[in-house]
Amino acid sequence: MNHQVAAGAAAGADIAAAAPLPMFWEFQAPPAWQRIDFISDLHLAEDRPRTFEAFAAHLLNTPADAVFILGDLFDLWIGDDSRAADFEARCVEAIAEASTRRSIAFMAGNRDFLVGDRMLKACGAMALADPAVMIAFDQRILLSHGDALCIADLPYQRFRSEVRSSIWQAAFLALPMAQRREQAMAIRQQSEQRKRMTSRDDWIDVDPASAVRWLHEAGASVLVHGHTHCPGSEPLAPGLVRHVLSDWELDDAQEPPRAQVLAWSAGRFARLAPSDNGMADAR
Repeated sequence: MNHQVAAGAAAGADIAAAAPLPMFWEFQAPPAWQRIDFISDLHLAEDRPRTFEAFAAHLLNTPADAVFILGDLFDLWIGDDSRAADFEARCVEAIAEASTRRSIAFMAGNRDFLVGDRMLKACGAMALADPAVMIAFDQRILLSHGDALCIADLPYQRFRSEVRSSIWQAAFLALPMAQRREQAMAIRQQSEQRKRMTSRDDWIDVDPASAVRWLHEAGASVLVHGHTHCPGSEPLAPGLVRHVLSDWELDDAQEPPRAQVLAWSAGRFARLAPSDNGMADAR
């Protein structure tokens, strides 16, 4: 770990100790549900057609009773009035059709936190608070996009606090759509440049102490989150585990293709390809 990251981690630990706990909204799954799919970080955009097609196909064909989207479904979202644009309208159509067959829930991520009630109503999707406790299969699990737990990333946390405020959002949404899109793309490019300049080994992860604190407060033993693009499952503390969701990338020829669903059924978790209806244990 380099000195900059170490300093951020130390500062993040101080913030974690002092930070107030969030509210933990609860969702009780219907008793008839037998499988729930979790996905995140698809970063859908018009120039990623294969990723979009895989997403739409999975929504329509999964045997799951529900699909819970834990943030960054879109690469950027500049406001619900953009939902009538060509690509965005195709996304609305795909989600709306799927919502007639199964429940769809959406949690905001760092790229699409401006998805609002009008968009979700058009899609027939349920808004999901971050964090949220899901109760199903006689178990309580904690769901989050994950960015709020990356507390050592101090510049991002300051940015997050600013753009999640109602004052900032009202001012941004009052701008013409073209100006909003230009600003959002500039922010995205800055973020991508920062990522390219940082070694993957130095990417800031979820703070384990904060995650454990959240789990204890929520009365849950499992955390499911995305955001970090580092899929895997690991213990956080004795009796506590986290499952990190995969990002989806099926369009970049320079990157190995990846797309993964975390399926929860009868108390066990499995990592599946979107087109795979089997169940293989997630370890």
